[in-house]
Amino acid sequence: MKVERQWNTLARDTAQRMEAAARFIGAGKQVKPEDIVPLLEAVIRPGDKVNVEGNNQKQADFLAEALCKVDPAKIHDLHMVQSSVPLAAHLDVFEKGIAKKLDFAFGGPQSGRVAKFIREGKLELGAIHTYLELFGRYCLDLTPRVSLICAYEADREGNLYTGFNTEDTPVIVEATKFRKGIVIAQVNKIVDKLPRVDIPADWIDAVVQSPKPFFIEPLFTRDPGLLTERHVLLAMMCLKGIYGEYGVKRINHGIGFLTSAIELLLPTYGEELGLKGKACTELVLNPHPTMIPAIESGWIDTIYCFGGELGMEEYVRARSDVFFTGPDGSLRSNRALAQTAGHYALDMFIGSTLQIDRFGNSSTATANRVAGFGGAPNMGCDAKGRRHSTDSWIKCGREVPNMHELIGDMPRGKRLVVQGMETFGEARAPAFVDKLDAWKLAENAKLDLPPVMIYGDDVTHIVTEEGIAYLNRCGNLDTRMAAIRAVAGYTEIGLEAKPEETRRLRDQGIVKTAEDLGIDPDTATRDRLAARNMRELVDWSGGLYNPPARFRNW
Repeated sequence: MKVERQWNTLARDTAQRMEAAARFIGAGKQVKPEDIVPLLEAVIRPGDKVNVEGNNQKQADFLAEALCKVDPAKIHDLHMVQSSVPLAAHLDVFEKGIAKKLDFAFGGPQSGRVAKFIREGKLELGAIHTYLELFGRYCLDLTPRVSLICAYEADREGNLYTGFNTEDTPVIVEATKFRKGIVIAQVNKIVDKLPRVDIPADWIDAVVQSPKPFFIEPLFTRDPGLLTERHVLLAMMCLKGIYGEYGVKRINHGIGFLTSAIELLLPTYGEELGLKGKACTELVLNPHPTMIPAIESGWIDTIYCFGGELGMEEYVRARSDVFFTGPDGSLRSNRALAQTAGHYALDMFIGSTLQIDRFGNSSTATANRVAGFGGAPNMGCDAKGRRHSTDSWIKCGREVPNMHELIGDMPRGKRLVVQGMETFGEARAPAFVDKLDAWKLAENAKLDLPPVMIYGDDVTHIVTEEGIAYLNRCGNLDTRMAAIRAVAGYTEIGLEAKPEETRRLRDQGIVKTAEDLGIDPDTATRDRLAARNMRELVDWSGGLYNPPARFRNW
């Protein structure tokens, strides 16, 4: 006898949860702040997959703190699936026994605590993802049952305005709601009319006006006053030896002082090299304040943003030819679209890392610090699905000796993936190591694989104060390892370099020092920077940039 299957179990379960929560939800789907903890206890069940929106910057902090206050006897063993875990509350739920497992992409300020919790067995790590990878799993095996999100404003019906920092909100809400999940939003303000509707009310189940505005971290702001002459030297080598050499136009700059130095050298040294209009014209990038002089100097045609940056709101509004802004004038960022553009449309990714091994594999996940990867693996790889060509992509591919090893005589390009850093990092920790700490992390977290951010076969260039290693020009692993040793300085790896071997690599153009590039290190001074402090960035912006208080030193 055929047993009739129920095809609406998710919808029925959601209806039961919402019925239990109904007494806390008023007109316009509004919930009083004091009712948010019992609301969460009504809609969340033990073992649920729960998303607390927290990305690089904006945070559903009120809801994260409320989740920490639920009764662990009622709510426990949660599987947290979220982009970032930068707030203490994101890990407090593990310490309290409310959550058990974590799948994420970026750790930020909590990276050391994540590693500690893994060692102590307080946190079961699923995987460290790239953003696109995690977003994809939201739509398959990691779909949130309940998502706690944030927005700037809601109207009286429950429609949301995400404003300058849309970021992850659309993909979280859609994946959750269209799998019959429950979405609860914290907003800074409830208003009669929104500037624009970013998330419709029928995708939202409850709205709470938080007692204070959600937390935003100016993550991509770098004070030019902290740039050193070493940063300037590395940036000059990058501009001449890579940007100019390949004519790269479509770029992502990772977070850090090296890329900030490059941005501030575009209107000065970049123009000396004649690169304006020939390099760095379209970017997938948060609105870095250090991009202001290049934008004002006419270098930049287009910037598509993953998210916003605190203090850049009015500047972006006033530069709508460059940024993607809505009819209301504010930035419309979207992390999923920006990551897709970063994965397929870029000619080059340039960023940094904590460690590189002798083979060129790199990671920001160590035994004591699980910083996560963010979008670096998507942008820092050779996207195999790419089918359009650009001159720099073709040129880089032509330099790879074994490009046709598995595809016969079929031509193909290659993305430039650049890792730039000083040979010694914070606390004099060597950037080049024999074996990545990621191996130890994998052991601690019982992972099948060490969490590698960018695999060595994707890296095309490594830049240090010692020079540039053009790994794409290496014909085999032995040559790649020799090139890495040649730029690894006085680290354990660098001390293994053989002078005659390095000389041969320089003669072949596989390694280039500043001298080989025609750069006098004595000319790599801060005077070359288009702005040398935060006040000068404000001046470049015509007063439109409003730096956060911590960056104001005047």
